Amino acid sequence: MKNRKMLVGVALLSVALVVAAGCSNNDSGTSGQDVQATCNADQFGCVTYKPGEPIKIGTLLSISGDTAFLGTDSQHGAALAVDYLDGTLDAKNGQLLGHDVTLQNEDDGCNKDQGQVGATKLAADPTILAVIGTSCSSAALGVADKIFSDKGVILMSPSNTNPNLTAEGTHQPFYLRTAHNDKIQGAIVADFAVQMLQAGTAATIHDESPYADALAAVFRDDFVKLGGTITPNGDQAIQSSQTDFTSLLTTIAQDSPDVLYFPDFDPACALIAKAAKTTPGLENTALIGSDGCLETAFIETGGADVNGAYASGPDLSGFANGDFYKNQFLPAYESQFGGKPTSTFHAHAFDGMNMLFAAIKEVAIQQSDGTIVIPRTKLRDAIFATKDYKGITGTLTCGTSGDCAGSVTIGVYQAPNFPCCADNVTPVFSETKTLAEVGG
Repeated sequence: MKNRKMLVGVALLSVALVVAAGCSNNDSGTSGQDVQATCNADQFGCVTYKPGEPIKIGTLLSISGDTAFLGTDSQHGAALAVDYLDGTLDAKNGQLLGHDVTLQNEDDGCNKDQGQVGATKLAADPTILAVIGTSCSSAALGVADKIFSDKGVILMSPSNTNPNLTAEGTHQPFYLRTAHNDKIQGAIVADFAVQMLQAGTAATIHDESPYADALAAVFRDDFVKLGGTITPNGDQAIQSSQTDFTSLLTTIAQDSPDVLYFPDFDPACALIAKAAKTTPGLENTALIGSDGCLETAFIETGGADVNGAYASGPDLSGFANGDFYKNQFLPAYESQFGGKPTSTFHAHAFDGMNMLFAAIKEVAIQQSDGTIVIPRTKLRDAIFATKDYKGITGTLTCGTSGDCAGSVTIGVYQAPNFPCCADNVTPVFSETKTLAEVGG
């Protein structure tokens, strides 16, 4: 890692948890039998770290292939949170309760199969305390979320947005996220289409992922509620590996929709936008993607042909702790990792890690020799009890469903002015909604 300038810690981030981050259990006088009884009473037991042993946190993120921009970005945010344990962002790992913190990084592949492989590997290691991940909803839903919950391992996602991950009947008990719920994002994109673009008709294209399928569906429902119409050919599906969209776009163009919404992953997202620019019948159609498109590959793949296209995602300009983010976090990120963030979920990973650290401090049993013992279920209960945490991304309060971002500001950006790729970027449209407003 490159050395970077020492940065002053921000009290706002370090003291804002109701879980009393600085007040860990100090049971140096507790007998071994009492500690064992506590662990025996926990359905999933305890994780014990002896003196000199590092606390192990897993990451299960998309760090290879076409979606590496997404997972690597979040991985960097998690790494910066480890640095920040000592109150600075100085490229030196801090300590937690006298122990180093190490990350074991696995790849979720942004798909179900690789998510299962990575989750199974991490869950098999009894020294892994918790996991930051997954990047993609397809790697989590019914896969990693269940594998980890069955083992009593917390899975905290910085970028999963599929509504079903936190819905009644499908939510797994050890799963939670700092990312927004796409019930919010879909509603805000619909508002943008109607209020700013004055759109009356729309079409959508989604890939096979739970993320894109659910987000397109939420948009269609909300667009109709606002008085819009989905065109006769307006609900189309693709495979994420597809590269030729000529026939599909020609079919959609028969209805000349005012808006074409395609919340897919790159390169498909960029290729759709590029091809739509030269498809007869779509000359006056506004092109909109979402956070799966809102990254460097969209600009690099599409080039000048995608200029003017829109993409929605977290409004980075509206981050609650903006001074810390702009003046400390971003410079540290660029210094350590050699460039700007490639996506928008680095801050969500940073917040999630800090929430996890605070919960560990609350429940860890510290022994006189430096050993710490952490009951898994108590840790889960502590992090789900997080209330009014003032993070970079906003004020986070975790509900029983696992949604911690109850109020979210989504911005809509216009290419080439994406946060990944241009300086001092602000969205062309921004709106805040709560889960309560959208029925979450």
